[in-house]
Amino acid sequence: MAPPPPNSGNVTSGVCPAPRPAGRLRLGLWSGGGRAAPGGYCAAPPLQAFTHQVSGSRTAQGTRGAPFQASPRAQLLPMGSTALRFLQPVRHSMAAGLSGPPRHVRPPRLVLGIETSCDDTGAAVLDEAGTVLGEALQSQKEVHLKAGGIIPHVAQQLHRESIQQVVKEALSASGVSVNELAAIATTVKPGLALSLEVGLQYSLQLVDRYQKPFIPIHHMEAHALTIRLTEQVEFPFLVLLLSGGHCILAVARGVSDFLLLGQSIDIAPGDMLDKVARRLSLVKHPECHGMAGGKAIEHLAQTGDWQQYTFRLPMQQYRNCDFSFSGLQSLVNKAILQKEKEEGIQEGEILSCVKDIAAAAQHVVAAHIIQRTHRAMLFCMKNSILLPKTATLVVSGGVASNQYIRKGLQTLANANGFAFLSPPPRLCTDNGVMIAWNGIERLRAGCGILYSTDGIRYEPKDLP
Repeated sequence: MAPPPPNSGNVTSGVCPAPRPAGRLRLGLWSGGGRAAPGGYCAAPPLQAFTHQVSGSRTAQGTRGAPFQASPRAQLLPMGSTALRFLQPVRHSMAAGLSGPPRHVRPPRLVLGIETSCDDTGAAVLDEAGTVLGEALQSQKEVHLKAGGIIPHVAQQLHRESIQQVVKEALSASGVSVNELAAIATTVKPGLALSLEVGLQYSLQLVDRYQKPFIPIHHMEAHALTIRLTEQVEFPFLVLLLSGGHCILAVARGVSDFLLLGQSIDIAPGDMLDKVARRLSLVKHPECHGMAGGKAIEHLAQTGDWQQYTFRLPMQQYRNCDFSFSGLQSLVNKAILQKEKEEGIQEGEILSCVKDIAAAAQHVVAAHIIQRTHRAMLFCMKNSILLPKTATLVVSGGVASNQYIRKGLQTLANANGFAFLSPPPRLCTDNGVMIAWNGIERLRAGCGILYSTDGIRYEPKDLP
């Protein structure tokens, strides 16, 4: 039986919750907010244990709770270890064939992951060993480039037109039917409300039709754990998540257990670079045809001189691990306006020094990210949150594919005795593989698996 077509109706449970207090993510997967410490670096609240449950829904442990929210009295769920990464083979004696039929190894469990949080429609099927059996991805980049930015209702319509075919292609490539799946995992937060609605609605139709467990996925948790698909990485590790919508520093202590050290107090680095690219009208630049804003900045910066423009690093007076990019964007915009006046051109025309400005904007973003990440490293080592022998910095998210920023962070890690790890660039951007892998991680850990989807909802965070 083919997967059902997407329903164009509204999800009645998709209500945006009230925002949480400043200093915390609005989502219950992250356990704490960074604060200034008298001794410098970055301070965080005492380590606490959390479980994450969904109201009105039965988890693998048969418990109930509020949607994705941490209970202060909850006990820590057991986390997976390297022993869970691969299936353990069943050993048979030499006489097994004589004494009776051999015991059979349980076939690996399979998870379908579905991603529609922004402007990419992705789906993938993975097994417990992390083997990508099939995947498909439909990008909306070309459409939104022409519009000068992502238009939510357009993104929603494109998701609706693509999702059935994308899921069908992923299943077909994997040679797996929906009946063979152990669970379906789908991004439910954060992201654009109208985009999240399409993925959740379609997934729930599959879940209901085929009676499969459902695993709701936090988009940033998926980015954080992607490295465990491509590398042997044990908890805990320091993770830096860089994207068009987020900039987060956290310590990953388990599959669903993160200590938040710092985050952007305004816009994200990818958002800033995209806006600078629009202000420079890079869509009209002959070298940047078909490139997204951040990619165009990175391309032109390769042949520009960042030293021609000096922008002051933000938040120098704040002794924490938070980030701020809106002020940097204003400084870059002022420099652009000044050069337009000097060259006698109007906004929308290409400046002669466009490559230098692109290089300077990229450099100051990288420098700010590196400086705040260094503070997080020092804090983790001083407070023995990470141990010198195993200290690891993981960088993920769409902006992590920027090679200039990535190399700067790798140099920082090397200088401070940290191992540096980052997923391949294609897995740094949004995709169904990371969602399916997050589903595998949760399936193995036995957390966040729903056998009833009553009351499940998406939790958006609209782009500025």
